[in-house]
Amino acid sequence: MKRKGKKQMINYDLRKIKALAFDVDGVLSAETITLHPGGEPMRSVNIKDGYALQLAVKSGLHVAIITGGRTESVRKRYEGLGIPDVHLGCAVKIKTYEAFLERYGLRDEEVLYMGDDIPDYEVMQRCGCPCAPADAAPEIKALAVYISHLKGGYGCGRDVIEQVLKAQGLWLKDEKAFGW
Repeated sequence: MKRKGKKQMINYDLRKIKALAFDVDGVLSAETITLHPGGEPMRSVNIKDGYALQLAVKSGLHVAIITGGRTESVRKRYEGLGIPDVHLGCAVKIKTYEAFLERYGLRDEEVLYMGDDIPDYEVMQRCGCPCAPADAAPEIKALAVYISHLKGGYGCGRDVIEQVLKAQGLWLKDEKAFGW
């Protein structure tokens, strides 16, 4: 039985994580999408997720965005945070994931991936540390080592990134970066 108010921690040796990869829709943005009058999907993003993502990059972790969506505003947002690996229109995410591993010489056990739905299934089966937001599909939750207490688009990305950076002694490490 879970105690209300007590946050669970990721049950994985986060010190060996060298890379983080995220889906967008339902993970870094909420599961509902507003449609622009021109037909383009518009997403909301969580500011704290964004802060943690750019901090992960600055801390030396490889970060990837792997999404089936094709909206250029998504590329602009995440490249603006310093993420060089933003992959849009990924119909078969496992292929993009494998190319990401190869590009950086990574092993599955060195990757935390956060997904929420069936297109993430194969990557979740392969990566070392599969994670999911609180509102992920049941099939994805069944594969997850960790299910965030937060929903997609509401800080679940920050939740896992902060845990990884804290485990590696990188959270709030460089006080000069904060102007202290």
